[in-house]
Amino acid sequence: MIVAFSFGDLASFALAIFLIATGLGLGWAFLRLAVTFDRLSSLIRGAEREVLPVINKVGGSVDRVNTQLDKLDTATDSAVDAVVAVDEAVRSVSYAVKTPVKKLAGLSAGVSHGWASLRTRRSWQDAVSEAKNAAARREQDLEEELKTHGG
Repeated sequence: MIVAFSFGDLASFALAIFLIATGLGLGWAFLRLAVTFDRLSSLIRGAEREVLPVINKVGGSVDRVNTQLDKLDTATDSAVDAVVAVDEAVRSVSYAVKTPVKKLAGLSAGVSHGWASLRTRRSWQDAVSEAKNAAARREQDLEEELKTHGG
């Protein structure tokens, strides 16, 4: 029995072997890819198990910090209100004290200058006039000093 074998049959046989080898190669590559994906999915599950509790703890910590910051904000607002109240009180006391101090400084300067004028000129009217002018000048000078120094 003689078997007839042509080059077309040889080409078909070579193509069949190539396709079988390619199929086996692709099958092996897909198997390795499946193993890699299985390892990757295991890694991701492990990361979820490890990272999610940490994220939950961080979220709780952030919530507690925010609560403390809210309390601090309230305390800061209270402190600012207290400082404003003290500032208003100090300004009121300063204003209440400033006028009598100006008048006393003016009186002191007026008496001093008036007495000196009375001793040198021997005129009561000149002494009174000099005292009034000195008192007014001293009050004005004191007012300017207080404005200059923030009073």
